[in-house]
Amino acid sequence: MPPIQDMTSDASVSQDATDAQAPQDSRESGPAASEFPDGAGLLDALQHQVAIFARRAEQTRLGGVGQVRNTMDRAAYLLLNRLDLEGPMGVKALAAGMGIDSSTVTRQVAPLVDTGLVKRTSHPEDGRAVVLELSDRGHARLEEVRLSRRLLMQRVTDDWTEEEKVSFTALLTRFNRSLPAAKQSVSPEDAPPAS
Repeated sequence: MPPIQDMTSDASVSQDATDAQAPQDSRESGPAASEFPDGAGLLDALQHQVAIFARRAEQTRLGGVGQVRNTMDRAAYLLLNRLDLEGPMGVKALAAGMGIDSSTVTRQVAPLVDTGLVKRTSHPEDGRAVVLELSDRGHARLEEVRLSRRLLMQRVTDDWTEEEKVSFTALLTRFNRSLPAAKQSVSPEDAPPAS
């Protein structure tokens, strides 16, 4: 099995930036499944790459490029994006759609309301209920952040074919959808023994 490069130190992050400017060695294109005949090695490589992705995503916050880089945290972006795509909704519906509890949504929405990105309005069918919706300012701000992040994705995948981008997006979407279900299906006996 090929060695898995450990990229968890700060030095490796700066090395990554240097490596990104250098021509790529063909060995860096990623291992083939045939290099992992028992499957466990492939799963180890996958989990390691996911860990590296999570760390790099947190370090860069995948915040885009330009002046709006890193100006909106992940929680705010996901909330605003969901409200934009699905329209006004109550806290419970928003929490259910995002897979988090209502108290977390309430806490995360409060600064968005305070800054005028989200507004509270009466439910159109039940005037006593309150729904959250994007304000005009929220729409404009979200589009600004989306453009910045879109430019980052364009830079990162500049040498990818359209087919590679479609394939990666489809696989990453499938992976993200599978994670919550996999977490819920893990039983205590599946957990590795404590060391």
